[in-house]
Order: sequence, then structure tokens, then C-alpha cells
Amino acid sequence: MLIDTYGRVATDLRVSLTDRCNLRCTYCMPEEGLQWLAKPDLLTDDEIVRLIDIAVTSLGIEEVRFTGGEPLLRPGLVGIVERVAALEPRPQMSLTTNGIGLKRTAAALKAAGLDRVNVSLDTLRPDVFKTLTRRDRHKDVIEGLHAARDAGLTPVKVNSVLMPGLNDDEAPDLLAWAVEHDYELRFIEQMPLDAQHGWKRDGMITAGDILTSLRSRFELTAEGEEKRGSAPAERWLVDGGPHVVGVIASVTRPFCAACDRTRLTADGQVRTCLFATEETDLRAALRSGAPDEEIARIWRLAMWGKKAGAGLDDPSFVQPDRPMSAIGG
Repeated sequence: MLIDTYGRVATDLRVSLTDRCNLRCTYCMPEEGLQWLAKPDLLTDDEIVRLIDIAVTSLGIEEVRFTGGEPLLRPGLVGIVERVAALEPRPQMSLTTNGIGLKRTAAALKAAGLDRVNVSLDTLRPDVFKTLTRRDRHKDVIEGLHAARDAGLTPVKVNSVLMPGLNDDEAPDLLAWAVEHDYELRFIEQMPLDAQHGWKRDGMITAGDILTSLRSRFELTAEGEEKRGSAPAERWLVDGGPHVVGVIASVTRPFCAACDRTRLTADGQVRTCLFATEETDLRAALRSGAPDEEIARIWRLAMWGKKAGAGLDDPSFVQPDRPMSAIGG
């Protein structure tokens, strides 16, 4: 079991498979990209599967989310999914992706055992997409979403970040589109995880702003905390249901007290929080020949020291050195 001093138990593992990405989203990284991890620093496929095996069989992990960077850029992705699906007990498996490349991989991922996907899409307008991501790939993402739905990677969740002056007027249109195509839309407040440290709380589009915009067109009924559990998104029924919309208010309505996550970076570091400034090295233990029991002990110790919260409301908050692309959202 991965328990901390506040009594929280981690059952959800987020695994970053690569720090690389084929988009250059303005809220994540600079236009020129980043200095990527060297290949020897990355965990191998075998190392990833071994760590997930330890997490599932010895540490109580029930759900595994593959992230990046962009996880579809990992050459061995399908094989990793297939091997994790064969573990006992079998964890639930999902993937967070920008959707580029999903059209050609969705069916193979489903066949390998992947349960569902989260796809990032911030706008319905190709020109705005190009401005936000610095790439002209809007059509590829739309086609990837359709392929995921058709392959049965459901519910297909769409993650959207609203940015002032770019797409902050699109919330109702995005929701109408998601309902039409049977996707579950989730808005995420922009978080301080950009490599260039350009995030400013002043002017950000808040959960309150999003809900006000949505209510101009839809009737929203809160599902309530009991149904939410440890999920990061507060959810609302849209016009009485069955469709729902979620809002992840990491900045204005933090949910740290219910967090059930542990994170593994692409180079084998345990992070107790997306906003953590400290990491615990599992890769060194792996490569020095440590047995599974020792790796599990190191992981438990790391999680025992997890802090109460991210501290985004604290004026002394220090933004993590690693950008979102390196630690997985």
C-alpha cells in the first residue's frame, strides 16, 4: 500500500513514457521545444513494465494512466499495454494523448488491452489550434478522436484548456460538439507547468468563468461530492443528462485532500504530486540490481513524505523545474 502521513492511499499510477511531444502548446513549452532526455536516461520497456508490476502486485495500484510528453511517440507503447494487461490483478488502463497518431493506433491499443483515452483539444477552430499548438494538425486530432470512439476506447474524454483572448469564448461550442459526438468534455484550469514560467494567475480563465459561460446555453446540475470521490473533475449533468461535463479546478478549487495518485517520470523518478519539487530515483535502484521488495520499500517511503497540498494559493509557491511535458499530466 502507498499511504502518506495524511491517510491518503495512492491507487492511481500515472506513467510518463516520454518527454517528447509533436506539438508546442503555448501553455506547456517554448516554440523551439526543450532539451529532451537522452535515450539512456529513459526507462526501457522492460523497466517500465517491471515498475508497473511492482506497483500493481505489491503496492495496491488499481489504475494505470500512460502519459507523456506524447505517449503515442513511444515506439513500444502497444507492447507495454499488452504486457500490463496480462498482469494479475489486471489494472484499468487509460492513455492521455494529443490525438495525433491516434487514428492509426486506436484499434491496436484497444486490442492490446487499453480501456479508454483522454484526448487534448482546446478549440474547434483550426486557425486557433495552430496558434495554440504552433502546428497545423487540427484535422488529425479530430480524426483520432473519431477512431478512438469507433475502436471502443470509451468513454472518450476530451480535455480543454481555455486561454484569454484565444479560445475563452468557446466553452459552450465545445460542449455542444462533445454532446453531439458522445465525448465527455472536461475543462482544465491552466496550471503553472510551462517551461518558460510564463503562467500568471491574474487573467486566467477560472472554473467559475467556465461554468458561467456554459450556463449561458445549458442547464447544469451538479453530480455532487459523493459521486466524485477522488476524481479531479467536478462533474455536472448537461440539460438533465445523460451527458456530463467536468471542470478540473486545480488552481481555484484544489482537491489535494482526496488525491490518490503517484507519478512515475519517463526517466524513472517517483513524483508524489504534479507540482512536486522533489523526486525519488527508482531507475538507479533498478539498474543496480535491487530486488522488487527494495524498490517497493523506496516507493513507499517516497509516498509517506507526500505533502498536504500543492500550495498554489501560497504566495511562496515555487513552480516545478520540469515542464508538464516531462512529468505527465
